[in-house]
Amino acid sequence: MAANRIKVAKDKAELVKSLVASKDTTGPFQTYVEVMVFAAALGAKHKKRVPIEGIAKDISPLRQDYFSNSFALLINLLAITETKDIKILSEEDFADEQRIHIFEEYANGGLEIIQNELRGAVDYSERLLLMLSSERFNNEGEEEEFNLSKFLL
Repeated sequence: MAANRIKVAKDKAELVKSLVASKDTTGPFQTYVEVMVFAAALGAKHKKRVPIEGIAKDISPLRQDYFSNSFALLINLLAITETKDIKILSEEDFADEQRIHIFEEYANGGLEIIQNELRGAVDYSERLLLMLSSERFNNEGEEEEFNLSKFLL
């Protein structure tokens, strides 16, 4: 992948830092990459794509090679789903920038959802588990058929 880096929104930097386990916090995630991937998936599920207003200065932009193959797959799937164009997967710089841009905006949207859910919470891990359990039980009765026809050109 190219040298493009994935940025964290300035207004979400403290949230992202608090979600990562460190000597000062007991966050539910091990790395910033995991936080961003979870947030992007959550943003995509809720169709919440939010532009980044400013870039966090205290969290360095994340190199793409930090994202394992499975995480990179999510970036590509989000890009294809959003643009409905397979050419977004090309190795050209403009396509790489566009994929990252889409991922960043979904992650920012997901971080907004997380921020609202965690408001007033002391234990972030417990609150995230409750949020995930709630989603699971709300959707358990609904069976949606997987349809590949929307990917046909």
